[in-house]
Amino acid sequence: MANIKPLNDRVLIERIEASDTTAGGIVLPESAKEKPTEGRIVATGDGRRGDKGNRIPLAVKKGDRVLFSSYAGTSVKEGGTEYLILDESEILAVVDDKPFPSAKKGGKKKK
Repeated sequence: MANIKPLNDRVLIERIEASDTTAGGIVLPESAKEKPTEGRIVATGDGRRGDKGNRIPLAVKKGDRVLFSSYAGTSVKEGGTEYLILDESEILAVVDDKPFPSAKKGGKKKK
């Protein structure tokens, strides 16, 4: 684990590596892979300060799987691992690892 502590409304993210093969089974060389835009939060700051000096907690927490833009954040290396430091506002979505419940059968109700 990194010895990096993000400040305020920043988070430290470890990228989740992209697959080495395509859906069709073609192995991709390192130069052809895109930077992953998905990662796990490994540390968070204490939240941003409000107008009155109070701390506003982050909407994300350590362990959350998140999506972000390809060009978001600042890359840092610690102990041979590459991390990203992002503002919370650069996070696009939190991915829920739970499977979606099956859709209800049937259509719209008629009046």
